[in-house]
Amino acid sequence: MSITTRFSVGIHILAVLDIYQDEVTSSSFIASSVNTNPAVIRKIMSLLKAAGLIHVRAGVAGARLTKPPEQIPLLAVYEAVYADNKSQELFDVHQDTSERCLVGMHIQSAINPILHRVEEVLKEELEKSSLADVIEQIRNQQ
Repeated sequence: MSITTRFSVGIHILAVLDIYQDEVTSSSFIASSVNTNPAVIRKIMSLLKAAGLIHVRAGVAGARLTKPPEQIPLLAVYEAVYADNKSQELFDVHQDTSERCLVGMHIQSAINPILHRVEEVLKEELEKSSLADVIEQIRNQQ
């Protein structure tokens, strides 16, 4: 799956839920921070909830993290927000290339192993970084 803004918005939502945990964190409140439509926030929050990263209080505007930020690796956020799109790779490689051209015949097999290694390194780095690291950076910039 190619990385879209879903990933950064997912992190943004989780950071808001932690930093503003003593306030009502409705989808409208979060949407105003992200500068997007509340429906977008609700969609991503549903993915975060399905992954067990947040608990949404029924009948009350707001949600909370299910565990401390230190225990939420960014890889978990990445996997959560793309859970509905697991069939795609991080890098989309063009298909249906010409079989009459040397490059066209072999481009996928030449670059796919490289791109797979890059994806694995990315996932390893995301596993090493937590939501707490992001929140710390945000707080340090005040």
